[in-house]
Amino acid sequence: MAGSKIFGMAMAIVGGLGVGVAMCEPVQAEGLTVGAAHSLKGAFEEILPMFESEYGTPVRVVYGPTQSFRRQIEKGAQIDVVLSSVEEIDRLDKTGLVLSRLPQVYARTSLVLVMSATSQATPISFHDVLSDRGTRIALGDLDTSSVGAITARALRRLDPAYRNLFHLIRAQHNEEVINLVHRGDADVGIVHRVDAIRNSGQVRIIEEGPTGSATPVQFGQAVVSTCRDEVRPVAEEFSRFIASPRIQKLLLKYGFEQVLGEREAANALGHGSERSVRH
Repeated sequence: MAGSKIFGMAMAIVGGLGVGVAMCEPVQAEGLTVGAAHSLKGAFEEILPMFESEYGTPVRVVYGPTQSFRRQIEKGAQIDVVLSSVEEIDRLDKTGLVLSRLPQVYARTSLVLVMSATSQATPISFHDVLSDRGTRIALGDLDTSSVGAITARALRRLDPAYRNLFHLIRAQHNEEVINLVHRGDADVGIVHRVDAIRNSGQVRIIEEGPTGSATPVQFGQAVVSTCRDEVRPVAEEFSRFIASPRIQKLLLKYGFEQVLGEREAANALGHGSERSVRH
C-alpha cells in the first residue's frame, strides 16, 4: 500500500478462551496505531494514504477479529483508535475505555450466503441450507468474532436449535470463512456482504440474508483509553476523517452501506466542514 505502513497482528488462540496481540515493531511517537476489522482492508488501501498525505502522520494498522481488540484494550494493548463492530465499541464504552465523546457508527453491511466462485454446484438458498443437515456451513466463531455473534443471532431466529442440526465449521473471521469455502472445505459460508464483494474472485453471493432473520451489521469507531497522549489530537482527527462525507462516499465503493447523511457527517466534524489539508 503506497504511503502506508501496515503491520500484522500475531494472534494466539488457546482453547478458544483468549486472543493475544503482539505488535511486530515498536511504535514510533509520531505514528498512529489503529486496530481495524478485516472488512476494512480493501477500503483502507485507498483511505490511509489520503490521511497520511493530508495530515502528515503515518498510520499503522493491525487487523483482526473485533472481539480481540476489546479484550486487548482491556489488557492495555497499545491501540489509539479502534474500528470494529458497534457492539464491541459499546462494550468498551460501558467499561469506561472510550475517550471519544460518543462511540460513532460509520458504516454498515449485511449477512450473505456465499459459495465458491469456481464451484459447479447449483446455487442454494438459506432455506435449502437449513433443510439439509449434510451441508457444510462455514461461519464465524461466536466466541472470537463479531460476525460469528451476529450470524448466531440470525440463525437462532430461524431455528433456536441450529447448532445441533447443522454441520458447522467455525472460523475466526470473515476472511477465514471465505478461504474455507474457496478451498472446498465448506459447501457454503455466511459472511459480511462487504467481504464477499471484496473477495469476489474467490466466492460469489448466492443469497442475501434470510427473511425473518434481519440483523443489522454496524461498524463503529472510537479513540480508546490506550491512546497515547502524544497522538491523542491526531487520533481525534482520524476519527473525524473517517466520519467525513467524502470518506462515507468512498466506503460505498467498497461495498459498505452509508449510515451518516451529509448533515450528520458534517456535524461529526465539529464545525460542519472538513479540516483543510496540511502542506
